[in-house]
Amino acid sequence: MVNKRVDEPTGVETVGHEWDGIEELNNPLPRWWVVVLGMTVVFALGYVVVYPAIPLANSGTPGVWGWTSRGDLAQDTARAEADRLPMVNAVSAASFDGIMADRKLLDFAKAGGRAAFKQNCAQCHGSDGAGSLGYPNLKDSDWLWGGDLAAIQTTIQYGVRAPGESQTRTSQMPNFGADGILQPAQIGDVAAHVRTLSGAGPNDQAAARGAPLFAANCAVCHGAQGTGNRQLGAPNLADRVWLYGGKPGQVVSSIINAHAGVMPAWHSKLDPVTIKMLAVYVHSLGGGEKFAAPAAAPAPAMAAPANGEGNAKP
Repeated sequence: MVNKRVDEPTGVETVGHEWDGIEELNNPLPRWWVVVLGMTVVFALGYVVVYPAIPLANSGTPGVWGWTSRGDLAQDTARAEADRLPMVNAVSAASFDGIMADRKLLDFAKAGGRAAFKQNCAQCHGSDGAGSLGYPNLKDSDWLWGGDLAAIQTTIQYGVRAPGESQTRTSQMPNFGADGILQPAQIGDVAAHVRTLSGAGPNDQAAARGAPLFAANCAVCHGAQGTGNRQLGAPNLADRVWLYGGKPGQVVSSIINAHAGVMPAWHSKLDPVTIKMLAVYVHSLGGGEKFAAPAAAPAPAMAAPANGEGNAKP
């Protein structure tokens, strides 16, 4: 500070330091700046008093207004729920025929179903419903238990092999290799025959040897032509849609150790209207079928696919 001096041209005292001959003048802060600073200090003190602000050991100061972000969110959510309640009630009261015939109801149901799908279903089926290896594609037209709205609703409600759910969709394919039902060479022949059903593999000697084995072990569930059985949840093997892969090694693997995918029973987690909207949304993805007779009750567990795959969705 010993270097302080008064700058002759301006008459202002310097702050006492210089750099390369450059000195800084000790000008006072602008009055408007000081006023704004004071206002911000007053505002901050008022904010601390009015709103939650100071962290404590287990919580924070609540503020004299008692406002919380959670409470604000709850109010906004309640208002949104009240706004959509008339449409929710309309969807609840309408049949699937009524929803499909009413464009406003249909659009609302699809929007609600899309939101529920992204929150609950996209983790397995993908954000667009296209699935992946081992996770069903909901956009094609292959269904294990039916693709009309009622069947889709039932599958969502009770799931597939859902633990503890008595009404869940169930099918059980034997582990033909792991349980020693068929020998390795026989399994290879059955796989070769299965691939010919959809034209994916050549109709060679291995396929010819596999045909009687298929008839004796697999046709009871999949049908003589491999077209499947929806009453049993047995996949259609005559198309080229494979849930666990249709390459020779993948088909062999499915016959050796049958796959048994699990889907939750959503009726214990989602309300009936949300499930109804989910069914409408899934139906709209591209694979939904026309209305059919009411879905049959889930069949009891029994022997099913000879290759444990086929249709790309439940």
